[in-house]
Amino acid sequence: MNASPSLCQAERGFALLEALLTIVILTFGLLGMLGMQGRMGAVEVEAFQRAQATLLVSDMADRMSASPFAVCNSTAVTDAERSTCMANRLQTYVTSSPLGTGDQQPADCSTAAIGAARDGCEWSNALKGSAETTGAGGVGAMTGARGCIEQLQAPDPSAGVCTPAIYRVSAAWQGLSSTVAPSIACGTGSYGSNEAYRRVIAARVSLPLPLCK
Repeated sequence: MNASPSLCQAERGFALLEALLTIVILTFGLLGMLGMQGRMGAVEVEAFQRAQATLLVSDMADRMSASPFAVCNSTAVTDAERSTCMANRLQTYVTSSPLGTGDQQPADCSTAAIGAARDGCEWSNALKGSAETTGAGGVGAMTGARGCIEQLQAPDPSAGVCTPAIYRVSAAWQGLSSTVAPSIACGTGSYGSNEAYRRVIAARVSLPLPLCK
């Protein structure tokens, strides 16, 4: 016997419904995969930027450790003079405004005086991504990277005191998502009204006066 027309129509209706349900399920699955890939991409970018910031903070900390000792050891005569020279030169590394994105440092640092002036200029260019460039400019650093150097403890080269200098070197940049606003002030107000998009990495740098007695 041939199936009735109404039964055939019902079977075709169920087949169409099954096809539509399959398409809906596949669509949601694909959207979920795309969303997961987007989140994974954002996590990778954040991790890359954090690694770059760590390297930049370490770079300035190394510069501050080496420069004053080398210069003062060759120009001053007595150990007391060298200690005073080092204390004074370390003070010049402190920044009144962030270096990097938006500052007025030149691209060519060769004319800057050796020490804080040249180190600050070169660090600024590194923050602007000069380590890797494309036709659009530097891409070798974080988005909107800025750097700050604050003094936490002033050095005292007085004989018998010899207090080390303590600084905080910070790197700030623009994050991809809202998290928690950092407590360190570097870059405050530079990334929009929501401070939770601002990222900061910082290191305490203790610089003793090795010739102080």
